[in-house]
Amino acid sequence: MKIKQYRKYVASFLVLIMVLGIFPSLNRAHAEDILNINADGAILVEAETGRVLYAKNPDQVLGIASMTKMMTEYLLLEAIKEGRVKWDQEYAVDEYVYKVSQDYPRLSNVPLRRDGKYSIRELYQAMTIYSANGATIAIAETIAGSEANFVKMMNKKAEQLGLQDYKFVNSTGLNNSDLKGFHHTGNLEDENVMSPRATAKLASRLISDFPEVLETASTPKMKFREGTDDMIQMENWNWMLPSLIYGYEGVDGLKTGTTDFAGLCFTGTAERNGTRYITVIMNAKDEKGNNTNKKVRFDETRKMFDYAFGNYSKEELYPENYQVKGKKTLPVTKGKEDKVKIQTKEPITMVVKNGEKENYKPKLVLDKKKLNDKGELTAPIKKGEKIGTLTIKAEDGQALNFLTEDGQKNIQVDVVAADDVEKANWFVLMMRGIGSFFGNVWGSISSTVKGWF
Repeated sequence: MKIKQYRKYVASFLVLIMVLGIFPSLNRAHAEDILNINADGAILVEAETGRVLYAKNPDQVLGIASMTKMMTEYLLLEAIKEGRVKWDQEYAVDEYVYKVSQDYPRLSNVPLRRDGKYSIRELYQAMTIYSANGATIAIAETIAGSEANFVKMMNKKAEQLGLQDYKFVNSTGLNNSDLKGFHHTGNLEDENVMSPRATAKLASRLISDFPEVLETASTPKMKFREGTDDMIQMENWNWMLPSLIYGYEGVDGLKTGTTDFAGLCFTGTAERNGTRYITVIMNAKDEKGNNTNKKVRFDETRKMFDYAFGNYSKEELYPENYQVKGKKTLPVTKGKEDKVKIQTKEPITMVVKNGEKENYKPKLVLDKKKLNDKGELTAPIKKGEKIGTLTIKAEDGQALNFLTEDGQKNIQVDVVAADDVEKANWFVLMMRGIGSFFGNVWGSISSTVKGWF
């Protein structure tokens, strides 16, 4: 009986351990998927600070399909800025681009003539608005001489931008098997892959470094080669643009993507009242797990935008010239004054969940190189001189999540001296030294006398 009872206790103990191990995982899963996003991966980011408001499998490497073209856009706009490529520069169609461009409507394309010449601007518009694959390869060849060289540039730029979890094998996002035997990087069935976090980072840098991309990305419709026999109506695949079928207020970008491997993907961005959000959805599905209806990627994106705009607002947590309670001044040595006021150089602003503004507290970090062993600044001190930094932390101890590892710096401002403190002259310093000396002597005498009694 004792053995049976012992076994029963052991079994109960093991069950308890399993339960304790399972429930935290369930709680974490629930916390991570508060929006019930039906997709393999997703992320929601406030654009200015990069604060992550929601994430599902943010670091899982997944197919990105034509969201790839955000990198091609970045490299083109960079080349335009640096003068290596001109908007009115003409491209002469080669066999590779011709064959890919003629594969429509199976692949997104504007058909290009084998003997035709096209400006970089119209190829860029076709790529950005209509996701035209032939036009994208033409841009890649223009920038790098060949798509193979361009792919090397893509991977190098991803590294420079601090992306992780990525691999580019072509400029378009198509499966290599769709490239008419012209693929030069990877295997025949390879496609480009990234994580939701890396995709959001790319989108963030694209619209930050080249905001003009949104002027084209937000164009709902445009005629390619208008006025010619080759004219074709291009309708933006981003159906969340306000004037299109699933229009959403504030949406002005950015890029859709669809392949059998990647499923239904979409990198969206929307701005209202000066606050911009970036969303990424990868392999979106309906409630039954199907990914055949293009509408579902916009339905899942809408959930994230609704959550962001409905539950968060941009707040000034601490104003310019803010002084931390208990740290409004710092002691100064060798100065005409013995202390100096310190304050923030700029306000700290961040999106916070409605009603949770009071959950954030200031965190002052002083520059140790500016202080002596006694924690004093040494005169002279100039007004506006940087003394340290101020950032914010959650009162409940929870970490603020950002798109990048150094994202906390996006909610960090300089703390500076509010006034000049001149260095005291030699006579004042000498008299202070004498006073300090005799003060120390008198203190020693007092202590000795007290010791006698």
